[in-house]
Amino acid sequence: MIKDEEKQSGTLTRRTSMADYLSPQVRGIKPSGIRRFFDLASGRKDIITLGVGEPDFVTPWHVREACVYALEMGKTQYTSNAGTPELREEIGIYMDREFDVAYNPANEILVTVGGSEAIDLALRALISPGDEILVPEPCYISYSPITALSGGVPVGVETFAKDQFKLTAESLKAAITPRSKVLILCYPSNPTGGIMTYEDWLPIAKVVEENDLIVISDEIYAELTYGSKHVSFPSMPGMKDRTILVSGFSKSFAMTGWRIGYACGHSELISAMLKIHQYTVMCASNMSQVAALEALRNGMDEKNRMVESYNQRRRLVVQGFRDIGLQCHEPQGAFYAFPSIAGLGLTSEEFATGLLNDQKVAAVPGDVFGLGGEGHLRCSYATSVNQITEAIERIGNYVRKLKGN
Repeated sequence: MIKDEEKQSGTLTRRTSMADYLSPQVRGIKPSGIRRFFDLASGRKDIITLGVGEPDFVTPWHVREACVYALEMGKTQYTSNAGTPELREEIGIYMDREFDVAYNPANEILVTVGGSEAIDLALRALISPGDEILVPEPCYISYSPITALSGGVPVGVETFAKDQFKLTAESLKAAITPRSKVLILCYPSNPTGGIMTYEDWLPIAKVVEENDLIVISDEIYAELTYGSKHVSFPSMPGMKDRTILVSGFSKSFAMTGWRIGYACGHSELISAMLKIHQYTVMCASNMSQVAALEALRNGMDEKNRMVESYNQRRRLVVQGFRDIGLQCHEPQGAFYAFPSIAGLGLTSEEFATGLLNDQKVAAVPGDVFGLGGEGHLRCSYATSVNQITEAIERIGNYVRKLKGN
């Protein structure tokens, strides 16, 4: 908008670069630290990549075949904005059976373009300018930028390796102010692999109730737990109506490129998210919804085999880090290890850069994940045993070099 004095004087302040046209919120956001290291390694055959959180499995053939058949039958139209009734019904059955929380497919489930869109919709539907959004950290890197884009203020709540990176009621209460509105949860955790048990959730649920918070629970790794069953936050007493559950098919069903996710929650919250969804993406891909339906109905055996394979690799990578002298919290979920590189004289960024250049191993510096991430390295073990074994050996070489051994 041209200022009045500029109109009167006949002058106009010109923007000096294209960046001046961008919104302040966009200008203030840093590019993804994960993608930077992935791009550095991309296309280089000599690099072992432990960076991007993507299964190394191909989507099961029967899931792909269902999509191919749908294409042959001409299923190329828009679906209902909220997703096909069949898929929403199957998601409802799955959530009730696997995680003890029941949702009405008609108005409490929304199919989205990946879990990422569901997070974006939830935050945009909830945030008024200046609202504080509580984000336990280290955490998935998108929460704070999306909060800022939506006009909110992200507030980090640090978690610690000594607590197995669990969120504690004490830390949460210390971060709450009169402007606090939303708590974002991500368990099993990206990047730490930490989980929360029923007993861990009880005091958190009490704080949520006492402080009248709404919760966005990102449970994209819910199926990837080892030794214990995932406890979904909305299944806790009194928490279903206060929680928007976000999940999807990318991690557990090896369907990252299909871009298919969902949100479940109170009908009024889902209705608000649906309005934004209608005006931005219309609906999720018809063919991806067909594939997701097939995965839920007939893909459990493959999912379980993938989880067992991840469990084998998890044990290998944790022991490998400990053998080369790096402390490593034992992840109980997801497919990440978060070893400590503290005491080696380098920041996380310096260590990751040196490791890539010296030993041709790409991993993500822990500082990109927020509070508590510095001094750590995120390593995905969603890759082959041979690659993991070679990567651990190379990291050991780099550690020994830093130590002068």
